[in-house]
Amino acid sequence: MNKIIREMPNSFDLPYRIKRLADIAHNLWWVWNPEVSKMFREMDTVGWEASNHNPIVFLRNIPRESYETMIRDRYFLERYDRTVREFDAYMKAPETWTTQKYPQLTNEEIAYFSFEYGLHESLMVYAGGLGVLSGDHLKEASDLGLPLTAVGFIYTYGYFSQRITEDGWQEARNVQIEFNDIPVIALYDENHEPLKISVDLPGRKVWARLYELQVGRVKLILLNTNVPENNPQDAQLTDRLYISDLELRISQEILLGIGGMRALQMLGHNPTIYHMNEGHSAFLTLERLRQLMAGGKTLDEAERLVRRSSIFTTHTPVPAGNDVFPTWLIDKYFMNFWGELGMTRDQFIDFAKITPEWGGEAFSMPVLALRLSEYANGVSKLHGEVSRAMWQSIYPGKSLDEVPITSITNGVHTGTWLARRLARLYSRYLSSDWKDHIDDEEMWEKVYDIPDDEFWSVKLHLKRKLIAYMVARARQQWLNGGVHPVQTVASGVLLDPYKLTIGFARRFATYKRANLLFRYPERLVRIITDARRPVQVVFAGKAHPADEPGKLLIQEVYRSVKDARYGGRLVFLDDYDMDMARYLVQGVDVWLNTPRRPREASGTSGEKAALNGTLNFSVLDGWWAEGYNGSNGWAIGSETTYSDLNAQDESDAQSLYNTLENEIVPMFYNKRSADNLPGEWIERMKECIRTISPRFSMTRMVKEYMTELYYPALENAREDRENV
Repeated sequence: MNKIIREMPNSFDLPYRIKRLADIAHNLWWVWNPEVSKMFREMDTVGWEASNHNPIVFLRNIPRESYETMIRDRYFLERYDRTVREFDAYMKAPETWTTQKYPQLTNEEIAYFSFEYGLHESLMVYAGGLGVLSGDHLKEASDLGLPLTAVGFIYTYGYFSQRITEDGWQEARNVQIEFNDIPVIALYDENHEPLKISVDLPGRKVWARLYELQVGRVKLILLNTNVPENNPQDAQLTDRLYISDLELRISQEILLGIGGMRALQMLGHNPTIYHMNEGHSAFLTLERLRQLMAGGKTLDEAERLVRRSSIFTTHTPVPAGNDVFPTWLIDKYFMNFWGELGMTRDQFIDFAKITPEWGGEAFSMPVLALRLSEYANGVSKLHGEVSRAMWQSIYPGKSLDEVPITSITNGVHTGTWLARRLARLYSRYLSSDWKDHIDDEEMWEKVYDIPDDEFWSVKLHLKRKLIAYMVARARQQWLNGGVHPVQTVASGVLLDPYKLTIGFARRFATYKRANLLFRYPERLVRIITDARRPVQVVFAGKAHPADEPGKLLIQEVYRSVKDARYGGRLVFLDDYDMDMARYLVQGVDVWLNTPRRPREASGTSGEKAALNGTLNFSVLDGWWAEGYNGSNGWAIGSETTYSDLNAQDESDAQSLYNTLENEIVPMFYNKRSADNLPGEWIERMKECIRTISPRFSMTRMVKEYMTELYYPALENAREDRENV
């Protein structure tokens, strides 16, 4: 490729004085810099909300005369100039954490593959926790200056929009993504033809167009198959996330792994190492083998080189949750592939063969990734233990402790999830440059220097914002029509910002037990409706469209929310997304998490909540098994693992009710100071922030990936190059 033309598909009628707004809108750096969001909001509050906080749409719709007013506003111009200076300084910084610590890596590159990226609510190419984690990973890689390039899909419809009917049933509505409304950059060759790659599928080639998305200093390369060269079925391969049909799913994963490799190469990238975030992209290991062997390597040599430069992160604690394909499907899609590797069909299948629950043989994507990766990790200490036990069988002769799967506990990106007012408070009392030392545990000791009244005032402000947000949503839904009055009550219009408020928001999968709180309804009614010490609970979350038990769980919870006995203190917010998540984790008092241990690989919503002083009340699973210290939140149940699920549910439910009644509710309402401050509660909030913010930050997490996985793999690759 001689020349690549990068073309912004959007144009704005911007005056020359503020033309750099276009650059900022096309780089997601602004997403984790709240002062920039505030600048956009103050330009036109109504327009900013109407655009779903999308600066592309927002800037396009501002009238020219409004811009003319802005360029005469000295205060706006000062803010604009400051924003541009900060953006340029960030993008052009000569030194980063990576260049200081690893100056020898200047010319190396890390390729990061993921099926989804949760970067912002206006870019719906994510479904849930995995995507948000991937998005946070890119943001932190940018902040730390890692030489990382990411690969994924730009979906035609993204993930679904959720509507809850009057009887509580989830309806999924696909919303088409308008590419001109998002900050993707279209890529063209020197003849201004769209850049495309192809992969071979049975009897045909499938083409994918290439786009780029700038995430700070990190490039995200995105593929989309909706192009004229493809037949109608293939054109739909990147329509939406997590297609259930196995043939479409294997086609997607071939495109991500093999097509993603080819996209990198077409754009001039030559990654030193490859990080597979979950098994969806594991076919890239086969493409790497094929290319190395085409270059003259033997199979054994190619395997060694691929293995030593590959990293695999597993997020799923049960075999059934991992992608597996029947061998007949592998035969169909790879019958010409194993010959290029000099292998028999059986040898090829053996790369990833497992015996699934339904019997016979199957091809497992995690097994493929594990067998061709020297470095593998789970996403919490407990999940690392579970993963070693789950995959021990593919490492014959190794004891459980010898299984080469380590763990790096997930974290969250501080700039994305921390409330702006709390950030300002931290700047005042922790350090003016606290953002440069997020993983410094000693610095966070200074959170105790924040006066209780200031701290509590900010928390009350965030609760009021949450409730105002719920009221505004309910009003808009009422205006849109088709909403029953009871549904409006169920949307939070009766909540009180001064009452104890609990949040539960996540994917509605049965193992997450959203209904555990309702195991004994009469007892819950007494807790919720106590006249002197009432409790409010806000639910939100989606079930996968194909997950019928998950949708039934939503219906069960929603019917309880509508039950008049609870007095309107139970709420269900539909269409959960990143915007709603910020309001919830920042605004509620307690974050509830009730998975069946040890089914929660990590979970990160509670980490986002803790960053904002919201106290966790959770089963000791995932990250909370490491984070809980007895005084920074509350535990549900014990570290016992049950074989009897009903016994587990009963034990955990009793613990949940008892802790609510005897510890949480009294601590919130009792022992108030003369100025009505809950001193003991505030102390626990500060302890929560002190202990959790540095240890469960994305800063700590990405640094660990770099030191424990990336750097050793990079050194392997450099050593292998020198030995050629």
